[in-house]
Amino acid sequence: MSAKIDNVKKELLSDNWYVLNKYTFDLKRKQGGSVQQVREVYDRGNGATILLYNREKGRVVLTNQFRMPTYVNGNESGMLLEACAGLLDGDEPELCARREAEEETGFQVDKVQKIFEAYMSPGGVTELIHFFIAEYQDEQRRTVGGGIEDEDIEVVELPFSEAIAMIADGRIKDGKTIMLLQYLQLHKLM
Repeated sequence: MSAKIDNVKKELLSDNWYVLNKYTFDLKRKQGGSVQQVREVYDRGNGATILLYNREKGRVVLTNQFRMPTYVNGNESGMLLEACAGLLDGDEPELCARREAEEETGFQVDKVQKIFEAYMSPGGVTELIHFFIAEYQDEQRRTVGGGIEDEDIEVVELPFSEAIAMIADGRIKDGKTIMLLQYLQLHKLM
């Protein structure tokens, strides 16, 4: 079932970092009639995320970096433990996932598996994230990682069991990371 909308008006509010538009539209109701709605929509492009895991060692690789939105929403340090991720910037999702893994963690992975796609905040953000997993070996580490240009990323390798425990006790709060870790758990990959 698709929504029926009419009289869509779009107003640019900002294009400083990404694009923020205000949409005014009439949404036709399934029981008849319509209602006017106004929504602000933030368009930052689509992205990819990847979780690196080592089945033999029982470990995963995450990153720890400052995230301003979490800081202004009560995360005192602003630091967030998360899986590698980045915007596609015109690349195919798999290429983006591989690039981000190498830039952020230093690992150049071989086999990459796409597991699903998801909208993470569909009430206000257009971004569709492509989710990947990849096994890594120590010898695949090409650099120390840490990101590029203005990024300051700490690479964190930890036991999978600890990462799962960190979801339960609140040390991991990033949605994409939780989804990826639980995917490994549900599919008994670790």
